[in-house]
Amino acid sequence: MIELNVATFTVITVYVALFLQLIGLTLAVCIDTYISKEHRRLLLIVDALIFILILQNHADSFLESLSGEKVVFARTLVSMCGYIIRPIVIALFIRVVDTGFNKRILWFVIAVNTLVYLTAPFSGISFAFAEDNSFVRGPLGHTCTLVSLILVIMLIITSIRRYHYRNGLEALFPLINIGFIIICSIVDMIVPLNTSMSLLNVSMVTGCLFYYIWLHLQFVREHEDDLEAQQRIRIMISQIQPHFMFNTLSTIQALCLINPQKAADTVEKFGTYLRQNLDSLNQEDLIPFSRELEHTQVYSDIEKVRFSSISVEYDIQDTDFSVPALTVQPLVENAIRHGIRYKKDGWVKVTSRPAGAYHEIVIEDNGKGFEESDMHKTDRAHIGVSNVRERIEKMCDGTVDIDSRLGEGTTITIRIPAQSIEEDE
Repeated sequence: MIELNVATFTVITVYVALFLQLIGLTLAVCIDTYISKEHRRLLLIVDALIFILILQNHADSFLESLSGEKVVFARTLVSMCGYIIRPIVIALFIRVVDTGFNKRILWFVIAVNTLVYLTAPFSGISFAFAEDNSFVRGPLGHTCTLVSLILVIMLIITSIRRYHYRNGLEALFPLINIGFIIICSIVDMIVPLNTSMSLLNVSMVTGCLFYYIWLHLQFVREHEDDLEAQQRIRIMISQIQPHFMFNTLSTIQALCLINPQKAADTVEKFGTYLRQNLDSLNQEDLIPFSRELEHTQVYSDIEKVRFSSISVEYDIQDTDFSVPALTVQPLVENAIRHGIRYKKDGWVKVTSRPAGAYHEIVIEDNGKGFEESDMHKTDRAHIGVSNVRERIEKMCDGTVDIDSRLGEGTTITIRIPAQSIEEDE
């Protein structure tokens, strides 16, 4: 009697756990505004079908213990529903992975399976139950298993084809899910667990949760990609300020009258500067430091034409590494525009050198400096430094240190681990 109570309590616990998961998932899907309408619809349908499968599993287990002609007919209908619904759930999982998957192929496979098992109440071609309520498999009794196997193979191929290029556990989510379903199906077939709940149904509930989490990971990745694209646009726009463009064009106009050759050189450099900024918009990967240095030099040469009192020096001892686009140039621009532009004998010095396990870049100036507390301000200069720091940390696993003193100047030191750069390359 105690064993029966324990067994009953275990079954009830499993049912409650599964139903709570399905209810929680249904509520989450309904209120989630981040997943697409198509994915929401697919997940809700899968939830409903799995709920029916759990009830079907329980009803079949209950009817198995009874006898009688009506019981046999009822069990036939209940089992028929299970054989028809299971492949549909797998087909919907395929659609979750790839909403653009050819529906006609899926529904053809599902239609064949459905037609075979719809014959169960009238013939034993798929399966039947004898008068003693024992199961009798017909000549087409393995249709559900075969169709499910075909759909699982399609699901594996679809998952690999669409997400093989992704890195990390995120790309393995669909394959782990599939493997879990296959293992539970095999265990159901070869191990008599004597329970009213099949492991396949448990795996389908878990699979539905996995796919919901996986869809959220997809949204997070897409959202991060969008943010990176928006950041690149903001950086590019911040680098092509109207005042800088107008002032440069005004300088070129004045040079045309007094020094045409220098005007021509400045026009060429200004064109190079604009082209490199536009190229950075589509630049997602790291670029050679030498390329970023060239862009910085083009910018500083233009500024030196406008402000003859400033000087920009370069001490380049190390160029064999990569950096995110538009990292050094914005810092030099900040030093000129906000530090030394209106200062007599103002200077900026850019140094790159090997520093043990790091590649080190130092941008220092003798400008007016600023208080460390000012770094939290939202003006363009400080936002530019924050953007550089964020990309150095995220893309290079590097660091950006700032040492600024009012009236003395600012020193910014960028350290990029040499090992991480070599691994990226």
